[in-house]
Parts: sequence; C-alpha cells; structure tokens
Amino acid sequence: MKKAYRASLLRFDAAGQPLYDEDGLLVVGPDPDGGQRVIDAGPFAAVASRHADAPVTHWPGRIIAPGFIDMHVHFPQTDIIGAPAEGLLPWLENYTFPTESRFAEPAHAAEVAGFFLDELLRNGVTTALVFATSHPASVDAFFEAARGRALRMIAGKVLQDRHSPDGVRDDTEQSLIDTEALIRRWHGIGRLGYAITPRFAPTSTDAQLRGAGELAARYGDTWIHTHVAENKDEVRWVRELFPAARSYLDVYVGFGLMRRRAVYAHCIHFDDADRQLMRETGAAAAVSPTSNLFLGSGFFDFEGAQRVGYHHALASDVGGGTSFSPFHTMMAAYYVGREGQTKPGLSLAPSQLWWRHTGAAAQALGLEGVVGNLQPGCEADFVVLNPQATPLLARKTARAQSLEELLFAMIVLGDDRLIERTVVSQALLPA
Repeated sequence: MKKAYRASLLRFDAAGQPLYDEDGLLVVGPDPDGGQRVIDAGPFAAVASRHADAPVTHWPGRIIAPGFIDMHVHFPQTDIIGAPAEGLLPWLENYTFPTESRFAEPAHAAEVAGFFLDELLRNGVTTALVFATSHPASVDAFFEAARGRALRMIAGKVLQDRHSPDGVRDDTEQSLIDTEALIRRWHGIGRLGYAITPRFAPTSTDAQLRGAGELAARYGDTWIHTHVAENKDEVRWVRELFPAARSYLDVYVGFGLMRRRAVYAHCIHFDDADRQLMRETGAAAAVSPTSNLFLGSGFFDFEGAQRVGYHHALASDVGGGTSFSPFHTMMAAYYVGREGQTKPGLSLAPSQLWWRHTGAAAQALGLEGVVGNLQPGCEADFVVLNPQATPLLARKTARAQSLEELLFAMIVLGDDRLIERTVVSQALLPA
C-alpha cells in the first residue's frame, strides 16, 4: 500500500546538489523484497495529483530528509567515548583493547549492540559501516540486532593476529575460516552486508592480509574496511614493518585490498600519489573529524580529495569520535575544512557537508540509488527534523534567508533533539 508524507522535503540530484521543497510530498510503496521504496518526491502541488489514492500524513513545520550514513564506526567502543589519552596508540592500548576483549561474551556483545543501534537511530543514522571485534560472537550479536530493527548495516569481524594483547589477538588461519563462515552466514541476508575487516596493517601478518585479499577477491560484492594514515606515529610504525611499500596505503595494494567497496578510515597523512591510487581503485575515505581532533591525529585534506577526485564521506568513528550525532560530525568537518591545509576558496557549503553524510556516503559504499537520498527507487529510510526543537534553534532557523543558512543553522545548533523521528522500512521509531 502506498503512503505519502507531507512536509518540507530535502533531497539531492545526481551531482549532489540540494533539491528543496518548502511544501513537499514523499510517496513510498512496497517493493518485491518486502521493503518500502520511494515512488515519487517533489512539490506537493505537483506530486499529490499523481497519487490521489495514497493516504497523506502531514507534518507541518517539519523537514523530511534522507537518513544519515555513518561511514566508519566501532560498536564495541560505545562505552569508551571520551576516554582520555595522549594519542591513538596509547588510546588503543589503555582503553580499546581491554574493552573489546569482553566481546567474546555473546550476552555482553548483544547488550552493547542493541544500545549502539538504538543510539544511531536516535541520532537519525539509518545505515553504517561498522567494526565489530575479533570475536565472531560480536558479529553475530550485531547482525542479529540490526536484522531485528530492519536496518541496512555493514559489519565484519576484526582481523588482528599480531601486535595485539591476549583477549583480542586472533589466530591467522582460524580468523580467515571464521571470516568466510560469517560471510556465508550474514552477507546479503535482508539488508545486511559483510565487510572484510583487518584492523590496520600493523596488527595483521602478511599471511592474514594476503588471506583477507583472497577472500575479497572470492566474494567481490563484500566490502573491505580498515584504517590508514591516521596518526604520524602509526605511519612511522608501518614504514618500519613494511619497508618495501611506497606508502602506508601502498601496503594494502600489495595484498589485493584496494577496490570498489573498500573503505579506508582517516586517510590524513596522504600525498597526491595516494590520492590518485584511491581514485584509480575506486576506494573511499571515511573522514572522521571529531575523532581526529580528539586524538590529535591531524586534519583531513578536503582540498586534496576534491582536487584529485576520489570518494570521501563523513563518519563518527565512535569511540575515538566524540558523538553519534551527524550534526556534530558535520560541524567538526567544517572546522577542519577551514584549517590551514585547505586552500582559500574551497567550498564546504552546508549542503555539501550534508551530502557527504548521505548521498556521497552511499556512492562511496557502492549503494547509490539505494540509500542516502530520497529519489524514486531509493529505500524509504528518512528522518523527520524539527527545526524548532530548541528555543535557540527555532529563533535561528526562523531567520534563515536561504537553504544554506537553514542547513547551517541545524548543523551548528543541532543534536539528537532535532531528530523528531526516524523512519526505517516504514517502521516509525522513537527519536
């Protein structure tokens, strides 16, 4: 049965330019897979006449927008947000690895997975690319929870067979056996997808990285998800471990881990040869500005990414990242874009920040036309925004003279209170 939703409507064209209807109508209907997809979208006056048979839900004063996509986030790190550390490597040693060791326990993994997914939904995130831990139980728990919420989620078991403490270090051969079994169990089940997930090059042996590349070749529609060039100490460490590689990114090329649907978190300490390699292989960068600022890792070069032209989109990177909120992530990206690395004149317009957290992220994941937008054919994942959610936000948005001013007001002043409701697979979920 068709349904229609009337409110202001934000979506994007194929080039990422915003389309906005003050009085819009979104029409959705069932697809053959049992989900819901967008049938039509646009100005109410034009669209309503084409769908007189669809009951209309009216949300006056609200904005319908695509559900957000988080390109890189660690569900087991939910409880270590805000843990103080001198930098990435001490943070991993003192907080991350001890916390992740608990995820061998299925009950613990299930409890955290449920909380994590509910927190994503409360913040308007409907799709995410997610790290689990090295324990298969953590992956099973996550996917069970995501399936129960009808979410489009991508995740995988972490591969780390060296330079890791007891409790999180895995066995090379068994880790690859477990990964293949998890791919067969979960990939393509409902809205779920599997990501082959080496933690980062220093914590995997050559044999494990080679095995991961072989699995990526065998299961070509899976994703690859790892870290690269986040921290200068990490980059120096990789240079010592892989002296034959031209750069940190080049390590992954040698193991067959760069292709479309390969997502590399951070990508800060790159040169233009690295950027060209990203473009040529179709790999994507997950830009995690709150995490990079919090851990003092550095500043992503938006100018370099746009000049060379490779896929990049926004991510929270919880728990190094400091918030589940896409508004906080977009605000941090704005700060980074104004930092000295970025050349004068680079546009980080509010609508483009929004695009980097929705449609551009879908493109980076190879899911364009599926999620991240509200054009016909897209899955009907969306958020309903209340621009009067707080007194200051109401005061500011009422004075907006353009779409860019309106979007920027929500980025600067927004948080989970701005998300009035999240709609996923036509289930109305509490904000």
